[in-house]
Amino acid sequence: MWNERYAGDDYLFGTEPADFLLRAEPWLKEGETALAIADGEGRNSVWLAGQGLKVTAFDPAPNAVAKARKLSAARAVTVDFHLSDLDGWDWSRRFDVVAGIFIQFVTPAERSLLFDRIDRAIRPGGLLLLHGYAPRQVDYGTGGPPHRENMYTLEMLTDAFSDYEILRAKDFDADVDEGRGHSGRSALIDFIARKPQ
Repeated sequence: MWNERYAGDDYLFGTEPADFLLRAEPWLKEGETALAIADGEGRNSVWLAGQGLKVTAFDPAPNAVAKARKLSAARAVTVDFHLSDLDGWDWSRRFDVVAGIFIQFVTPAERSLLFDRIDRAIRPGGLLLLHGYAPRQVDYGTGGPPHRENMYTLEMLTDAFSDYEILRAKDFDADVDEGRGHSGRSALIDFIARKPQ
């Protein structure tokens, strides 16, 4: 399904990063390593690389990874792109920053496993960047899956990462303009937290 959605020459979610990354920028440090999970067509990983991070990214859709490589070349940055799904990724690899941006295709039954994997991939003292939709997003219909149970709440995230230092945790509405995939009034969750040493 995702490979078909990423077919064609246009970028489904545009080529600019999610605004969330601009809000996360104060916590990013040049030279740190970063992992972008299910990175799609590369808009977020390419931006991170442009900030001087050493970025690794993966996505299961060949069409998406091909466009991500094209975008990184156009922006003259280097990203280590991989073709992989969540089960195929080596979660023992450690990073300073792990970013999961609009990765809410994961069902509630799979979510705790994903969060455990993310935790494993963040080095002690490293940074977690999670951004997605709140349940009321289904009413807006401007992006994301049509399943409330796939969405985030702040309580869910603070419980899942209860030992982390929370740096930003916000539930808010905003107008989003991210290609044809995300466009219009949206119910958003920002979650930025630091793993304990």
